[in-house]
Amino acid sequence: MPFDPEFLAQRFRRLAPASDYCSLRVVEERSESVSVRQDRPEPVSASLDHGAMVTVIDGDGIGYAAVSDLSDDGLRWALSRAAEWAALARERSVFAGRAPQLATPEGRYASPTERPVHWSKADRIDVLMRESRACRLSDRIVDWQASLWTVSAQQMLITADSRPEQAALQVFDFTIPGLHVVAHEGGVTQTRSWGGRYNGFCQQGGLEVIDRSGFIGSGRSTAEEALQLLAAANCPSGRMDIVLMPDQMMLQIHESIGHPLELDRILGDERNYAGTSFVTLDMFGTFQYGSPLLNVTYDPTRGTEFASFAFDDEGTAAERTFLIREGRLLRPLGGTSSLQRAQRSVPSLAGVATTRACAWNRPPIDRMSNLNVEPGESSLDDMIGATEYGVLMKTNRSWSIDDSRNKFQFGCEWGQMIRNGRLAEVVRDPNYRGVSRDFWRSLAMVGDAGTLEIMGTPYCGKGEPNQAIWVGHASPACRFSGVDVFGAER
Repeated sequence: MPFDPEFLAQRFRRLAPASDYCSLRVVEERSESVSVRQDRPEPVSASLDHGAMVTVIDGDGIGYAAVSDLSDDGLRWALSRAAEWAALARERSVFAGRAPQLATPEGRYASPTERPVHWSKADRIDVLMRESRACRLSDRIVDWQASLWTVSAQQMLITADSRPEQAALQVFDFTIPGLHVVAHEGGVTQTRSWGGRYNGFCQQGGLEVIDRSGFIGSGRSTAEEALQLLAAANCPSGRMDIVLMPDQMMLQIHESIGHPLELDRILGDERNYAGTSFVTLDMFGTFQYGSPLLNVTYDPTRGTEFASFAFDDEGTAAERTFLIREGRLLRPLGGTSSLQRAQRSVPSLAGVATTRACAWNRPPIDRMSNLNVEPGESSLDDMIGATEYGVLMKTNRSWSIDDSRNKFQFGCEWGQMIRNGRLAEVVRDPNYRGVSRDFWRSLAMVGDAGTLEIMGTPYCGKGEPNQAIWVGHASPACRFSGVDVFGAER
């Protein structure tokens, strides 16, 4: 059945049962992924996925039911099933007699797409083939791949008691180019990834994303860097300053700020899968999370960023909000349902519109969206010049962090020593470790807007069953002092 918001809304309101709250979230998503590996096109992956999630609240019980059949019979079945689950959950739910008051959304959102990607499969393969062939600089290049993934999606969220014209309609375009090169010689293997190893250059938009990313021409430059890493010495070990570029800052923000600030995790909901959090409810408003230079915003309103939207999947309107200001922790990443529970202990606690689902057949949970470090006043030259001995690092290649998101160890693809305020030799396998709050308190310089990059990941996992969702991270380069750095063990 085609995606027809007005027709779906009319039928849903007619079929919806009497209840305290009832909503319908309909999603249709089209995806196409093309890749060329070692100058050979790989099978094209294309998909169309659509369906709906019904939510029913009865007293303090919440019930969900998902269905791909959007006929009257399909909707009727989902509504009945969700109502059954809500009735079974009454007086047994975590809401303890007080159901969350979810919004009745109304409005529109569309990605700021300037040039839709109307390339044919042949056009896509041709562009990727040119970058692939440019990677073949040496016999030491043993593997290489260029890819382009595009997704278009539309979503509607309505409630049973809303007016006929009330609905949240959102249309998204996502463009995700990627390129990876592997070099090997003498028992040493090094990977260099353009835009991040896990498709870090992810944005909303069309062909303009490819233009502003610098993807065209990335094949040769990425292969050259892979060969440089083969010839580089191992990163030295010791306590020193580090300068993290935006494609590594993305991972640092994600793991040691984003996940520990998720409110359902703080409340214990994620304890059996992805861990808990070192953050507790009494920290908000008083805890010094980082140095006074640290300013972190939740900002789903930045149109080109990967996880921008106007409404979350509970219908709450999105707005830009500081989570950490001048190093002080202010708000969690918690939507309406989790916030109500948390406010029993901390009535003054405020949340954000960040309850999302990865697909039509998953219920929404607290997630990161666009989580950004705000730029400061230092240029990259300033940060390098202020470093007597240290290392500049780019592009995450490995990560490990404990279940409370506190102690961590991260590795990067690219390192370059800084000696007496100047960039020096390239080093391979740079790693660093620390404790989240101590690390962010060591933040010594924050790059200006000229160092900021808008990045993201399509692979943030959480929940049972797992929900892999899309997250945006914008960050400038940053300098940290006195960090434990080490190279690879041989």
